[in-house]
Amino acid sequence: MLIIGAKGFAKEVLEVLHQLNEIENLVFFDDVNDDLKGNLYEKFPILKTTAEASNYFNTTDNRFTIGAGNPVFRKKLYDKFTSLGGVFTSTISPLASIGSYDIEIGNGTNLLSGVIISNSSIIGMGCIVYYNSIITHDSNIGDFVEISPSATLLGRCAIGSYSQIGSNATILPDIVVGKNVIIGAGSVVTKNIPDNCVAVGTPAKIIKMLNPLEF
Repeated sequence: MLIIGAKGFAKEVLEVLHQLNEIENLVFFDDVNDDLKGNLYEKFPILKTTAEASNYFNTTDNRFTIGAGNPVFRKKLYDKFTSLGGVFTSTISPLASIGSYDIEIGNGTNLLSGVIISNSSIIGMGCIVYYNSIITHDSNIGDFVEISPSATLLGRCAIGSYSQIGSNATILPDIVVGKNVIIGAGSVVTKNIPDNCVAVGTPAKIIKMLNPLEF
């Protein structure tokens, strides 16, 4: 598999693949950081050009995942590497607890250790669900959503695509959080939040509007 990125969150993804014993032929891609050359941890090659990535997909393994956190950036990387022939692939830690019934997890989603997902929940494509986050029954998470460590999403809540839920935030049952929303760390969301805004506090209040996303 190819992990896009070789710093930060890419190292979290590496640990999941190590847990899964999926490190044979594993490579990283980083064309941004000049200080990253050769092999990461003296073991995993770092590819530096799209031509190298395309050749890897054609000759070794066409799977890739994204080791970067920003939802919009992840979407752009998904488009780029899919066009090179890559197949967007999920990485799910064996130390995550996932319900046995009516679970949907989209391609390219990264679930880290300690995550709990209850039955009848939908997780979209390209999401990040960090350590010890809890997503309870009948929740619906859109595409390219970032759920930070120890966030709690309670029953029947919905999170729009490209949104970010901060560490230790709580989304109460039946709440709808819109698309392209940032929920601040530690916030408690007690009312629906519209698209394109930042909400923080207990209870969470909108403090800033964001420009709608354009792709």
